[in-house]
Amino acid sequence: MKKVVRKAVFPVAGLGTRFLPATKANPKEMLPVVDKPLIQYAVEEAVAAGIEVMVFITGRSKRAISDHFDKAYELENELSLKGKTETLKIVQNIVPPHVTCVHIRQSEALGLGHAVGRARAVIGDEPFAVLLADDMIDDDATGCLNQMIKVFDEWQCSVLGVERVDPSETQSYGIVRSNSIGSSLGRVEEIVEKPAPEKAPSNLAVVGRYILTPAIFDRLENVTKGAGGEIQLTDAIAALLKNEPVLSYEFHGRRYDCGSKLGYLIATVEQGLKHPELKASFREYLRTLDLE
Repeated sequence: MKKVVRKAVFPVAGLGTRFLPATKANPKEMLPVVDKPLIQYAVEEAVAAGIEVMVFITGRSKRAISDHFDKAYELENELSLKGKTETLKIVQNIVPPHVTCVHIRQSEALGLGHAVGRARAVIGDEPFAVLLADDMIDDDATGCLNQMIKVFDEWQCSVLGVERVDPSETQSYGIVRSNSIGSSLGRVEEIVEKPAPEKAPSNLAVVGRYILTPAIFDRLENVTKGAGGEIQLTDAIAALLKNEPVLSYEFHGRRYDCGSKLGYLIATVEQGLKHPELKASFREYLRTLDLE
């Protein structure tokens, strides 16, 4: 029988130091882009792709994420009493009723690989997705994860979301070398975590979207600390390559690096220009600015 991807892991335990002091008490994943927090964009992408179980790997001071996806009785009652039915629907539908949310604490910030490994008990022997909220991917047509799940459905192996980056930026990403096997699709031959430009096998960077087979968990248990002294998911994927195929997929859509201040600002402006309530007045306001 073909395996089906129905669970997704959201590693959200990071400290968000690049956004201090805004993230001193508020998780970076809860920073709003217009009127929704970053993590909600990622969850909505997962829901649209058919994911039924959302697994959040959280840390200290991350309670706001759990609260955001929980029922808010007092708020809903207040909105109902005031007749704010449309706003009430928005609050009630942050997560559809058929979706289950699971929250797991990562007691130490030991890296992305360690965070993903913490989900093993919930994932079990199933393929699963990993979404990093920092990488906000806008695709009005189908959604990035939905595209990747279609690839998985056909090939039944791990799939990495990738895009071309400037060669000078390879030290900020996991970089793959792939052999093309079709439009936008390649078989990964090598993956390296944050190589210097002169050592990078290509400029094809892994961004914050993965579909992984459960075999990754054994690799994560045996991998040693890598770049930055952390347990790197990239290193576990490199070990996985020795035993089973891994594909790279150049997705369709616009990625915003919301882990950087500039990327976050760009996402906010561009999403504001698409917002149904704000786009006209916001565009008019931008025209009044003297940008020289």
